[in-house]
Amino acid sequence: MATSLKQPKVPEAAWKQRIYIIIFEAETPAGKAFDVALLAVIVLSIVVVALESVASIESHFSLILRVLEWVLTFFFTVEYVLRLLCVRRPLRYALSFFGIVDLLSILPSYLGLFISGAGSLLVIRTLRLLRMFRVLKLAQFMVEAQTLVSALKSSRSKIAVFMTAVMTMVVIAGTLMYLIESEAESGFTSIPRAMYWAIVTMTTVGYGDIAPRTAFGQFVAALLMIAGYAIIAVPTGIVSAELVSASKASAVSTRHCPHCTTEGHDPSARYCYRCGERLVADEAEEGPTTSRAGGPQG
Repeated sequence: MATSLKQPKVPEAAWKQRIYIIIFEAETPAGKAFDVALLAVIVLSIVVVALESVASIESHFSLILRVLEWVLTFFFTVEYVLRLLCVRRPLRYALSFFGIVDLLSILPSYLGLFISGAGSLLVIRTLRLLRMFRVLKLAQFMVEAQTLVSALKSSRSKIAVFMTAVMTMVVIAGTLMYLIESEAESGFTSIPRAMYWAIVTMTTVGYGDIAPRTAFGQFVAALLMIAGYAIIAVPTGIVSAELVSASKASAVSTRHCPHCTTEGHDPSARYCYRCGERLVADEAEEGPTTSRAGGPQG
């Protein structure tokens, strides 16, 4: 009876894990090289889209620009497919922030085949430059970003009250200036237009397209300008106070969870804080196994 020789079977998920480490893990040399190359391609694609909008350049190099655009689109398409293949929950990644941005960065090229002008939406690839925070391993900036987000969330109720007060002032100032300046040729033709002037004045922008002509109107405008400087300082103080209280945030790393693609884990974490799945670790990070007491196990 003939015997069949069994070939050694490579684990099915081995190639996925290898691709995952290269694409998602900026902590590894291969992952960092991939992301640096990705950033270069993203910048090149943005330059190509920008050059296509210049009539003189587009008329002379239209063919070259179109070829470059489709080559870059093909690259982004392959990269997007590989990201979906190597994660354990493709749908979860596809619906995440970066997943949606990755999809939107390739859709305009294909939509451009059917809808005129859709190719200009390729500038949305600029959002993919947010990966730079992972590529350059600027963990301290990630910590500060999380601190800022936490501070904004904590101060949202105070800012909401502040914005309500500002809008109340805008309505009052706009109505008052409409009553004062409605007879003069100053542009206050309606309360909404007067409210627009109040917003421009309080924010110290001062377009100058509408200006009071009467003495009393100029007096009210002067008071509103002075109040504008005080109003600008209020949200700054609110957010600054929350930033101080949120500055004790712990350090995080750029490692992704292969199960739910969540990042922002503690540098010493071995399991995802969201789903509990084991994180992918480099061989260099694997040190001697330690016991709960802290000493190495023999």
